[in-house]
Amino acid sequence: MENFAQAAPTGARMKTIKCVVWDLDHTLWSGILLEDGDSVRLRPSVVETIAELDRRGILHSIASRNDFDTTMAKLTELGVAQYFLYPQIGWDAKSASVAKIAKLLNIGIDSLAFVDDQPFEREEVAFAHPDVLCIDALDAGEIATRAEFQPKYVTEDSAARRAMYIASIDRTKAEDEFTGNNEEFLSTLGMEFKISRARRKDLGRAEELVVRTNQLNSTGVMYSEDELAQRCDSDRHLLLMAELTDVYGSYGQIGLASVALEEREWKLELLLMSCRVMSRGVGTVLLNHVVGLAQGNGARLVAAFVPTGRNRIMYVTYRFAGFEDLGEKDGVSLLVAPLTAPPKPPAYLNVITD
Repeated sequence: MENFAQAAPTGARMKTIKCVVWDLDHTLWSGILLEDGDSVRLRPSVVETIAELDRRGILHSIASRNDFDTTMAKLTELGVAQYFLYPQIGWDAKSASVAKIAKLLNIGIDSLAFVDDQPFEREEVAFAHPDVLCIDALDAGEIATRAEFQPKYVTEDSAARRAMYIASIDRTKAEDEFTGNNEEFLSTLGMEFKISRARRKDLGRAEELVVRTNQLNSTGVMYSEDELAQRCDSDRHLLLMAELTDVYGSYGQIGLASVALEEREWKLELLLMSCRVMSRGVGTVLLNHVVGLAQGNGARLVAAFVPTGRNRIMYVTYRFAGFEDLGEKDGVSLLVAPLTAPPKPPAYLNVITD
């Protein structure tokens, strides 16, 4: 049997900023809103920076000591309210607001930057959260040129990231208000799960998934874009991507599978799924699709699992899908798929394949 162990990954994890938290008075705009709202003017360089970072998939929020209704009305009047997710506008400490934003966005606080004109506010946030990047408002116009704000991957999903979060907010609100059980709620979403062979234009997102996905990742191997391209172009590999949409919008490309093809045996060398869809009951759909493809081609499917300290759930997923342990080789656990036909997708999910 071919050795599943891979060479050291050519990709590498690196810290990049995922969200910028903005103060407002003398930062986003010139002037103090509650003293003279009519004189408030957006700082053009800041607005240009926000738009460019949004294009790159970097989110924005607000931590401001102001009256909420007055502030949101002004942001709407100025045409920029749509950029800001979970704005924290009130009288709490800025450090508390920054922490709440990270929690609501479900991202690490070390992936936030905080921009404020007041040294005291920056120091208060830095003291409470040393991993937050604090920036003087005077330097806000130069943020887009800094390395921390230049993600390696700028994909179709990047440009749509804010829209995906807004859809998620609407979806969560609907779920909270729904009175039936979870499956009944999922049936209202009109979910479509599309599985297709990866194309060249998908490879940036594929590598981004590999780097970003930790828990629902079967091996943790950091395949680079070049390595994924080799699998995309090879007739001895099957590189599949999965995308999920519902009535609220797209979740984006959220799943990836890489399969090495041999006549009698297929090797599932990587399977991953974004944690954002864990609650949508779609976690095993891509896996079951690969099992069905292997069976249809008269091959048995063997999957690799490498424990990373965070991905135990993937081993459990394989076992619940009926995979049996074959043992370990070079630090890689091998599991073989059952011979029985995989279960059909849940009734609330429309699966589309090409």
